Amino acid sequence: MLFDRFSNLCMANCIEPLRAANTQTLRENFHWMIYTVDGAPASSSSGIEVVAHANLAELTQVDYLFVLASYNHDEHDRRETRRILRSAAAKASTVVGLDAGPWLLASAGLLDGRQATIHWDLLDAFSERFLEVRAEREQVLHDGPYMTCAGAMSALEMTLGLIEHHLGAAPRLDVEALFLHGTQLGELRSDQNTSSDPLTKRALQVMRENIENPLGLAELSHRLSCQPRTLSRRFHTRLGASPGAVYRHMRLAAARKLLESSTLSVSETALRCGYDSPAAMARAIRQYYGLSPRQLRLKARSIIQQV
Repeated sequence: MLFDRFSNLCMANCIEPLRAANTQTLRENFHWMIYTVDGAPASSSSGIEVVAHANLAELTQVDYLFVLASYNHDEHDRRETRRILRSAAAKASTVVGLDAGPWLLASAGLLDGRQATIHWDLLDAFSERFLEVRAEREQVLHDGPYMTCAGAMSALEMTLGLIEHHLGAAPRLDVEALFLHGTQLGELRSDQNTSSDPLTKRALQVMRENIENPLGLAELSHRLSCQPRTLSRRFHTRLGASPGAVYRHMRLAAARKLLESSTLSVSETALRCGYDSPAAMARAIRQYYGLSPRQLRLKARSIIQQV
């Protein structure tokens, strides 16, 4: 749900990771539509117009309703807007307020008695205006069927969390690597159930640096100056999988990327991703992705041609 002068970056940080998750898993796990109050195009703060699929009154039952407002949010805070948001919220399992969106949700009475955050530039005014809401200086807050998010970078972190919640840690790692290239995985995470602890982050970094010559658990633990049992426990706690399973996923993801984006042979790809033979890699890829290396390559080319 877009309001004029919304943050284009905030919208992209929600939608693009979902699109990437679909691409990485070869399934349409997520589907989205754009709504505005009247169904007309919405103009971002940078003047980019986004065409709406429908007006908000046409909303059917959805899993998530994202409400995105940024600049001039107070001009959108009208009686009709509050009525429409209350009606739309009843059709969503979870309502997400993005950037200044929580202001409109609070004005509609949807956040009464709940914790919420908002873009930090508005936090003081928000806490003074809505006394029934427990305003907190946090990036993301989840209270019952409502989530609130402080801004564009927080929106990326929140969306990565949704991907992990619905699809697991592996797809999140793939998407995170695409959007946070050069940043240690987990560096921006605040959720205690993710890879935010230093040991897991260092382990992921060492794994990424040793795709071609994968390390055994004992050698990996030695390089990290910890016991194998400790490393295994941390991975199960933070990522819900063993170090070996995460390492195998990273190698297969690297192989898939090479197959889809380069002209390297299957044999060369297998060597670069730490497999003893092309046959061993092909078996692993088929088991993991349900396709042969050749089929992965052809599927990627067909998608490019369609675009």
